[in-house]
Amino acid sequence: MKPSIPKGTRDFSPTEVANRSYIMNTIKTAFEVFGFQPIETPSFENSSTLMGKYGEEGDRLIFKILNSGDFLAKADKKLLEEKNSLKLTSQISEKALRYDLTVPFARYVVQHQNEITFPFKRYQVQPVWRADRPQKGRFREFFQCDADVVGSKSLWQEVEFIQLYDTVFTKLGLEGTTIKMNNRKILSGIAEVIGAQDKLIDFTVALDKLDKIGREGVIKELLAKGITEEAIGKLTPLFDFSGSNADKLASLENMLQTSKEGSSGVEELRFVINAIDELGLESSTLAIDVTLARGLNYYTGAIFEVAAPESVKMGSIGGGGRYDDLTGIFGLKDVSGVGISFGLDRIYLVLEELSLFKEVALPKPKVIFLNFDSATDAVKMKAIKSLREHAIKSEFYPDLGESNKQQKRQWKYITNREIEFVVSKVENDVFTLKNMNSAKQINCSLSEMINMLKA
Repeated sequence: MKPSIPKGTRDFSPTEVANRSYIMNTIKTAFEVFGFQPIETPSFENSSTLMGKYGEEGDRLIFKILNSGDFLAKADKKLLEEKNSLKLTSQISEKALRYDLTVPFARYVVQHQNEITFPFKRYQVQPVWRADRPQKGRFREFFQCDADVVGSKSLWQEVEFIQLYDTVFTKLGLEGTTIKMNNRKILSGIAEVIGAQDKLIDFTVALDKLDKIGREGVIKELLAKGITEEAIGKLTPLFDFSGSNADKLASLENMLQTSKEGSSGVEELRFVINAIDELGLESSTLAIDVTLARGLNYYTGAIFEVAAPESVKMGSIGGGGRYDDLTGIFGLKDVSGVGISFGLDRIYLVLEELSLFKEVALPKPKVIFLNFDSATDAVKMKAIKSLREHAIKSEFYPDLGESNKQQKRQWKYITNREIEFVVSKVENDVFTLKNMNSAKQINCSLSEMINMLKA
């Protein structure tokens, strides 16, 4: 059988793991500088926790886990005969792989509400899974790096998240990112003024695809969802929205003056824009994007999405928003939250394309003991134990080199791994230590070797 892995998943080499760790550590450091605390949740949740939280499209992309044992035994025979997969799924699958980190976090907050100090600032770096069609920058298994605050309605949280994005991208050397921002209340207001309040979800899901399917594709989808041509005609100015953030705010204010909710969204957006103008950003640009919808049902206020520098063709590398009552679905009412996510895998691809990765040193021993004489194995292993107790990375070549060919293999291993020091011989507790960079060789005691390698 030819070895393979499922589409949309990847293996990572030591260098790739080191580069990914560099990105994750940069993000984690920024999270903690901004006051966030780490948590972790299980890789899978009860299906009831996840389903119905991401919209119709999101629900279809959730990986379901079959029940243990004979999962068909309790299934309705009629549904089996009808091949009704939608109704059958709930009978044969009670668990699912998590789709994102936000909904599990909301579940966590409700479950642990008596242990948490509010406002609660958490960060989480873990994999998520989506049954999506794999393509460049889109995987079925990928990491999310999330930060959220629950228990505060202050718009200063939105301001801080924009600063957090800017801090991370600046640290990574990724200049020219655009932090796009909208407000769900503005979208609700637009739906109201065009007379499509009952089609809000359909409207936002279609609008969110503008970058992917274009104006004509969005219009076609809106018509298919039952939104009238007259209503769509009122949307036309949104497709060509331009000018500065101040210009866009003025246009929105005028367009939504008859909508109380829409006007509220404009004012919230204005507060954040003005605050960022006052504080400034180092390497990113904040831009209002009225077509930004992010097709997730739980957003109620600010919406964020981060675009890579224009020179790189890539989907969003981050996103998030405000959700006023996500915990309410689990029984904890009126707890507002806001959060953002970094798309680790896409950020990796962007840094790679722009050649922004610094040379990362892979883990390797400081010293290796050659294995040309088995009679001294015990002495070598005792020495290695002492070295490791002094935090000196040490290794013993496991296979005995009895022939010239076998000994050459050991030297090749040293060269390939770029190991700096080699112990080639041990005699009467005297170690022959060679510096591979300088080619200098000395005889020394164990204590002398420890002092030398620690220096």
